[in-house]
Amino acid sequence: MKIVLVGHGGHSKVVTDAILSNKECDIVGYLDDKYKNVELIDNTYCGPISSAIRLVDYFYDVSFVITIGNNKVRQSIVDILNLPEKYFPAIIHDSAVISPSSRIGCGTVVMPNAVINASTIIGNHVIINTGCIIEHDSVVGDYSHISPGVSLTGNVKIGEGVLVGAGSTIIPNKEIGNWSIIGAGATVLKDIPSFSTAVGIPARIIKKNRCRGEEIAKYNL
Repeated sequence: MKIVLVGHGGHSKVVTDAILSNKECDIVGYLDDKYKNVELIDNTYCGPISSAIRLVDYFYDVSFVITIGNNKVRQSIVDILNLPEKYFPAIIHDSAVISPSSRIGCGTVVMPNAVINASTIIGNHVIINTGCIIEHDSVVGDYSHISPGVSLTGNVKIGEGVLVGAGSTIIPNKEIGNWSIIGAGATVLKDIPSFSTAVGIPARIIKKNRCRGEEIAKYNL
């Protein structure tokens, strides 16, 4: 599989390692608007995001992975590219443990040592970061980011565009609403409504975000 990464910053380095853990994958390009023109660097195509269609035409079987940590920006790039889902494979690091009864959406990346257990549903363009545990029957919505060391402890529902901060825990049967932020190290003992920022042990809401994705960039780089 020939893969082009969209976004060429820190997050792309980790995704690169995940892709290269699968010997059937080959990275052929990086797209980022820091490149003004398409150029060949170390036998890899580099260029602005707008050049994606040129690579679709050039390579017969190219696929894309959005390697941008910011949830709202990642969603925007998917909208801009406007490509069918078949162009966005799920990327799963070879060390991850995935239940055969789970479902993982297109464009989602599962990082090293993550565990996704039985009957879990992971949406499209989600980041399941290093060492996460997603327990049975949990649901993670599109464009969410489950940060390193997070535990979703069973039948947890994560909405669209949610950022769950590093090392946090959400107890069973709780729900986090769309485009909310859970601070690093928090312990969530009750449902968190959409467009909220919650921190602490136990997690408490400190802010209501006025619109979809507000403040995400401060926490989700």
